[in-house]
Amino acid sequence: MSSFAELLPGGDAQRVLWRVDDNAKSEVFLYLVSPAAPDLTHLEEQAGWPTTPTWRTFEYDTFLSKLAKGDVWGFRLTANPVHSIRRKDGEPTKVTAHITPRHQMGWLLQRQDAAGFRIVEKPHGQRRLPDGDDLELIVRDRRDRAFEKTDKADRSDGSEGSDRPDGSARTAETGGARGRKNRVTLVTATFDGRLEVTDPAALRRTLTAGLGRAKAYGCGLMTLAPVE
Repeated sequence: MSSFAELLPGGDAQRVLWRVDDNAKSEVFLYLVSPAAPDLTHLEEQAGWPTTPTWRTFEYDTFLSKLAKGDVWGFRLTANPVHSIRRKDGEPTKVTAHITPRHQMGWLLQRQDAAGFRIVEKPHGQRRLPDGDDLELIVRDRRDRAFEKTDKADRSDGSEGSDRPDGSARTAETGGARGRKNRVTLVTATFDGRLEVTDPAALRRTLTAGLGRAKAYGCGLMTLAPVE
């Protein structure tokens, strides 16, 4: 949030989506979708390039307004695919991460209709396997992430609970006036593929509000690219 001088922490209406793409050891991209233009000067200064512009901003509304039913786009999404389980009758459900690519793909397919798109099917001549190779969809990257997060001691309203990484494990380590440090773990998967727009309004919401949980941790931002 330090990149937005006039944007205060708040609800979903002010959600800032972000994603880091590690395309190569020496090539890393940070993508942001936000209600206001960011100022990333401080990141350039930290990297040691205070006089070298390395970031650009674009007006998103113009692109979003042109989305139409039937359009086909390439897409990328890093998400936190999860499901709820109950080990024994009578126990509360527990949110846990999907581990295999097949279940992670299933997580996305279950959400495609409400999100305003459908994954494009491959032509029969391009299917290399007899089963499970019928869609233009791959899980490109899967990671187990772990880090520490400081929760302010006076934040007791639970407002961040809806965005906690599903399947995360948190253990209090320190406490005091400055806050409490918790261990956060989550599983992420990056999806690459092609989609067809089925509901432009719903897809606009997906692109600006994100898909799934753990948005505060770099998940949920879907980007589109023209199909070659």
